[in-house]
Amino acid sequence: MFLTVLQLLLFWLPVTIAIAPGPQAFPDYVLVATAQNISINCQTRYSVVFNGTSPGPPLFLRENYTTWVRVYNRIENENLTVHWHGLSQRTSPFSDGTPAVSQWPIAPSEFFDYSITPQIGDAGSFFYHSHVGFQSNTAQGVVIVGEAQNKAPPYSYDEDLSLFIQDYFPRNDSSIEEGLVANPFRWSGEAEAISINGFSGNSSFSNASEASCTPYVISLVPGRVYRVRFISATALSLVTIGIENHSNLTIIEADGSYTKPWSTDRVQLGSGQRFSILLRAKTRTELAAAGNRTDFWVRYENRERPNNVSGYALLHYDIVNRSTNLPPSLPTTPPITLSRNVTGWAEYSLEALNPAEPFPRLSEVTRTIYITMQQVIRVGAFVNGTINGTLQWAQNNLVWQTVQRESNNSAPYLVQLYTTGQTPNYTAALQNGGWDPYSNAFPALPGEVLDIVWLSNSGPTGGWDFHPMHAHGKHYFDLGSGNGTYNATANEVHFENYTPAPRDTTILYRYATSGQKNYTSGWRAWRIRVTEDDVGAWMMHCHILQHMIMGMQTVWVFGNSSSILSKFPTQPYVNGYLNYGGDAYGNDSFDPLVDAFPNNTTRFG
Repeated sequence: MFLTVLQLLLFWLPVTIAIAPGPQAFPDYVLVATAQNISINCQTRYSVVFNGTSPGPPLFLRENYTTWVRVYNRIENENLTVHWHGLSQRTSPFSDGTPAVSQWPIAPSEFFDYSITPQIGDAGSFFYHSHVGFQSNTAQGVVIVGEAQNKAPPYSYDEDLSLFIQDYFPRNDSSIEEGLVANPFRWSGEAEAISINGFSGNSSFSNASEASCTPYVISLVPGRVYRVRFISATALSLVTIGIENHSNLTIIEADGSYTKPWSTDRVQLGSGQRFSILLRAKTRTELAAAGNRTDFWVRYENRERPNNVSGYALLHYDIVNRSTNLPPSLPTTPPITLSRNVTGWAEYSLEALNPAEPFPRLSEVTRTIYITMQQVIRVGAFVNGTINGTLQWAQNNLVWQTVQRESNNSAPYLVQLYTTGQTPNYTAALQNGGWDPYSNAFPALPGEVLDIVWLSNSGPTGGWDFHPMHAHGKHYFDLGSGNGTYNATANEVHFENYTPAPRDTTILYRYATSGQKNYTSGWRAWRIRVTEDDVGAWMMHCHILQHMIMGMQTVWVFGNSSSILSKFPTQPYVNGYLNYGGDAYGNDSFDPLVDAFPNNTTRFG
């Protein structure tokens, strides 16, 4: 059973807040966004949170069930949306949570009802987060999708645990956002801590000023098998994690898709990535052979940044009549050595367990789109190692900044499509490296099989960075990555006896920190078969929040106008989505005009 006391409390909370539309008396969940002082890493930070905490409450969904989540924006002077990271939202185009793409944001003092219907095959690990500015650094929480009713997971385990990974920046959101788009450019600063389930683990249990900087304690029962879900919601940090004297980690899920079992001694996650492992707890006999130890350290470290950030969680075995005292001090030296090599981890290793669709081979590819990612200085110059001007991230020279579109009062793509009946110019896009210069979107049509190749360029500073690239909407088949340039024929050899698992977030690595300016080296490739089920407007972007704010985002429109419009709500409900603060958005005195949610009677079983 996934049902928890917290879930039941959240389930009943809406009764005291508002009257819900439709035949149900109240939503399945309510999330209330506020901006307030919270404790992170034993420091106080003014942050956006859901239901008063970061991470926010976990949400439990199920395949083939429509979950209704009501989101209140109680933040003064800031908009809000919620994105359901990894869930395609192909049945609910206005509920993807992307401002300027799928919906108008939720205005202060208003609320919006999100509809989420995971399809069969979507069982797995996900998370929700704001998609506005730097809010997502703290406004986020776990989403677990369980199998459809009367359907068992393909792997057996005794218990299910989630480890939610975040990083800490002491400056507040508005200061970071303003600096990233300022002239002159101001960097956010580096992360100062990494936390698991809200605990940064860089101070001991005996010396910490309060709990938020102590290690998170993971309690195990000897001999049991645990499914441990690692969910990375970091703003920037690439994290590698290992467990002392527990190197038998078996990955069974990546980004919400079951994989064939793959053994590893560590887990590596960029922002937006998720992996489930099977962890076989030691038996009492094995613990006795280890000197009757009951505590083992979980070590985690960042990678590919100029500063070193690390911390600990604690694996604690619960044994009757054994002391429950926690170790008073952190290790003086790390009890486990974590590899510094990041580019080879799990490449060409994670294979689909039961793919929902056949993997398209290279002979089926109808179009290859190469997208070069690089920094650009549109105002000012890079002089003597200093950026004297603005700094943006561009893809094929296209900079896509949400703040700029909002300042221009640009309507979201789906709203524009409905009001004008026009989709991006496909012919113009073919002549312009894949994107239409009139709409600034990448169009694709059902029936196409796309290879999308992300290329890393050193830009005007001569420096490379890593980029966890995330796709909204349909998951893609990951074709791997490499140094130098992409060779489709040579790379296809990997797939002779191997079917890559569907993914939604994989990393465009860097293979050097600095070198020749404006030089392209390093690639990550995806393959997507576009079908009528996938039509809509979807973002593909780097999941590093700073890079997103700086413009490292693209919008893709799958389908023609008639196929996309067929996914829209009917009249009169569609009208409420077409304007900022429209009738689809409620407040304390107004119930939204939206289509009825299904009157589901059961959620888990």
